Amino acid sequence: MTSAPLAARLTRVAGPLFFPVTAYGPGGALDLDVFRAHVRSGVDAGAAAVFACCGTGEFHALTPEEFGDCVRAAVEETAGEVPVVAGAGYGTALAIRYAEIAEAAGADGLLAMPPYLVVADQEGLLRHYAALAAATGLEIIVYQRDNAVFTPETVVGLARVDGVIGLKDGHGDLDLMQRIVSAVRSEEPGRDFLYFNGLPTAELTGLAYRGIGVDLYSSAVFAFAPEIALAFHRALASGDDTTVNRLLDGFYRPLVELRARGRGYAVSLVKAGVRLRGLDVGEVRTPLSEPQPAHIKELTEIVERGHALLGEGEAGGDDAAPGSATGTGGGA
Repeated sequence: MTSAPLAARLTRVAGPLFFPVTAYGPGGALDLDVFRAHVRSGVDAGAAAVFACCGTGEFHALTPEEFGDCVRAAVEETAGEVPVVAGAGYGTALAIRYAEIAEAAGADGLLAMPPYLVVADQEGLLRHYAALAAATGLEIIVYQRDNAVFTPETVVGLARVDGVIGLKDGHGDLDLMQRIVSAVRSEEPGRDFLYFNGLPTAELTGLAYRGIGVDLYSSAVFAFAPEIALAFHRALASGDDTTVNRLLDGFYRPLVELRARGRGYAVSLVKAGVRLRGLDVGEVRTPLSEPQPAHIKELTEIVERGHALLGEGEAGGDDAAPGSATGTGGGA
């Protein structure tokens, strides 16, 4: 953990946001050595931040003790090179407890996921996140998705809460997001509130989100094909839409179409991809299931095609040369 505020460290990032999968051994127990290798590989590959034990990291499947061990391991492996953001969720009391564990483990911030099960009204949601922010010294990014979708007025309220620094959108309503951005800009002028595209395989909607001023995004692909994720990130940031569209058409769209063919594939397909790259992070925990063998074969072919597209970009003389990722796996 560094003294620099998380918001400042995330305002302008030079690489993808890394959501590592959580590694399990053959018996299903937590494998911290493999998890550390996964985190270290992602940082070495160029990740701008590590989001540990979030959606891709199977937060829902971890005990509080496992959660603390993973966050601590991520903090130790990053050694302050990039910020570590930990997941926090469930009801208000448990979210606060996870925040306390993350803070004790040295995390730089929290990704506050939707409350468990209940569908609350806007006032209740605002009170929930305000209570979480009041209970921790960590800066908080609120995750909009599922049963936690906000009106622009509620996001203005969130932006006024000390410690809440941004909104990660996993809902995907661009009209709503534009109104949210406009409302916060109008009601809180000068407030540096961060916005993240948090849709699964966010690169597919990167151009659309860039159009409303949302440049930060999480990259699940970085977990198992960091070279492709880095090339896309550079192209999107530099306005190289030729490279962006080539990767969208030949790699990201087929990947998203494959992801849509199985329940929980936003996690299990990513984990399968990390294993294909050579790092045995184990299988997903129940209630998630592993991808079908035929789908893993398709994933292999899609990744091979993605790397081929990078070669085509180099041959064409554009700026889409692959990154210099090393080791076995990146981040997601």
